[in-house]
Parts: sequence; C-alpha cells; structure tokens
Amino acid sequence: MSSLAKGYLDVLLASVLLICQAHASSVDSDSAQLTYRDVVVDGVKIAYREIGDRNAPTVLLLHGVPISSRMYDALMRRLGDRFHLIAPDYPGFDNSDAPAPGQFSYTFDHYAQLIQQFIDVVGVKQYTLFMQDYGAPVGIRLAISRPQAVTAMIFQNGNVYTQGLGKMWETRKAYWENRSANEGKIQAAHLSVELTRARHIGTDPNVSAYDPDLWQDEVAFLNRPGQAAIQMELIYDYRTNIAAYPAWQAWLRSHAPRTLGLWGKYDRRKLVSWVF
Repeated sequence: MSSLAKGYLDVLLASVLLICQAHASSVDSDSAQLTYRDVVVDGVKIAYREIGDRNAPTVLLLHGVPISSRMYDALMRRLGDRFHLIAPDYPGFDNSDAPAPGQFSYTFDHYAQLIQQFIDVVGVKQYTLFMQDYGAPVGIRLAISRPQAVTAMIFQNGNVYTQGLGKMWETRKAYWENRSANEGKIQAAHLSVELTRARHIGTDPNVSAYDPDLWQDEVAFLNRPGQAAIQMELIYDYRTNIAAYPAWQAWLRSHAPRTLGLWGKYDRRKLVSWVF
C-alpha cells in the first residue's frame, strides 16, 4: 500500500470511528476474520464481505463504480475488532451475478430494493450507512425506506446536490436527452484506461503514489463480456437520482441523521456544503 493510500485509509478509519463512537464497542481482535460469502436474493446471487462480532454495531458499506466491495477490504480489516461490517456487491459487479439487462432491471430503485432484501436475509436490523459514489443513491433510498434502521450516515464522494457534479456530467446530460446518439461516446470513455485512471488520481500531482494495478483491475472488469451494456444501463438511469435530489435534501433536513461527508482533496468534482 502506498503512503498516500495508507493516509487516506487512516482518514476513513478515523471518520468511521468519529461518527459511530457513541455505539462502538471493543471485541476480541482474534475473532475478526474477514469472510467472503454469498446469498441468493430474489433469484440473484449477491456476494459480500463480512467481518466482526455481530453483537457489535453494524456498518453497511455500499460501493461505487466501477469497483465493488473489494474497495473496503483494507478498511474492514482495520475496523473489524470494533464493528460488525458487511459489504455487498451489487448485481452486475465483481462476484455477484450479472444477468443481461434484458433479464434484470439495472436501476438504482431496483438496487435499493434488492439490497434491502439482502439486509433482511443476512439479519441486519440497524446499521451505519457508509456510501461511496453509487452507494449514495442506493443508501439514501434505504434510509428513506426504513429511517429507524439507520443510526448514522457517511458519504464518501457521494452526491445529493447538483453542485457536487463535475464537468463530466455535462456529457451525461446529453446522453440522457438522446441516448442513441451519445451512447457510443459515453461507453468508450467509461471503459477506457484513461478515465478509469483519472477516477483514482484526480488532480493529484503525486501520481507515483498510486498503484496502477487498482485501475488496471477495474478496466479488466469493465471489459468483461456483457459488462458494457450493464454499465450503460446504470449511467442512463442515474438521471433519476438527480431528479430526486430535492426530495432527498428535504428528507435529510427533516430527519437530521448524524451525517459525515468525506471528499478527496484532489477529486475532480466539487465538495459542497450540505445544509440539513
């Protein structure tokens, strides 16, 4: 792990501890074994990582694109002696089933429904939501559906405000307005090494601190057979998230959950002040 990555992991670790401190408890670190499991939910296999004592406070970690629960692997190992952590892969990602779009609805509404069913299947009643990127629109749907289940919310580079979107989203808007005319361009960029690398590096001048295996693995995943179609379905459906931002903001203001927002210093998108 690079020194930069370790520093970022330490920030995440401190942030989770800060937001969850009121509920944190210590468990025997010898019992904190990271496990890799899967369950079938509504006919679809959902793979997930899990660590920690189930009697400890639970953190549900929801990943972004094009990564999976593997993004939380090191963080979960660091927190497993204090929390119960569980991180699923969405259908279409990493080790979960990836049915073709004609056989599965790749929408954020559907993801939220399936993850809610997943939570019920694995027996989690209350949890802190840790949401990165795509995890934010999935997670906030969970919170609105069952607010009593969510003890706190952590947003890592996850949006509920249009001000937090970068220039890349201008091309996405054109795609939403005319899908057939713009899909080829959007797809080529999304599957490319250049854009995948940029998601990791952002504007950081110290590029040598980043492990290139991170984005090369993601490029390999994005170019698996059938994956392009899945990714395009999700990018096209993302417009429903932006349309829901005002309602989400109103919900956050009215419910005022304990919330922490994390944003990378060199991220190309903007950190905005959230007013709940």
